[in-house]
Amino acid sequence: MAVNIELNKVDQIVEQHGAEKKSLIGVLHDVQRECGFLSREAIERIAEKLEIPLTHVLRVASFYAAFSFEPRGRHIISACLGTTCHVRGVGRVLDKIQGNLGVRPGETTADQRFTLEIVRCLGCCSLAPVMRIDEKTYGRLKRDKVEGILKRFE
Repeated sequence: MAVNIELNKVDQIVEQHGAEKKSLIGVLHDVQRECGFLSREAIERIAEKLEIPLTHVLRVASFYAAFSFEPRGRHIISACLGTTCHVRGVGRVLDKIQGNLGVRPGETTADQRFTLEIVRCLGCCSLAPVMRIDEKTYGRLKRDKVEGILKRFE
């Protein structure tokens, strides 16, 4: 996205929330949702518009795992590596995901379709092994189901 267009969107989002320090997290969420990630230019504009030191905005944005400073895919795959998922074979499922997409955890596919991330718990141990794509959870996973699940998001 062009920087000027992105900064115009940041300005609109700040205006919607109100240019107050207490709006910071909401503004960060909405900017990331709109732009796909938090660019350096967007963070600088947020700091300027909210009249907050840049270091404070960076500290907040880097504290929360929900925020990304790198472009993310349209679909976020969260693979659970909690104890139950680990014991029930999520490693084999993760290997299959990585093989199909050609990315490792923390990376985004070249076509910007998927970002693969690791989480410590998705809170559904009875369905282990589990992964979530966007807001949909897939449980009792087997390697042979991965490809079909990923194709649903093409």
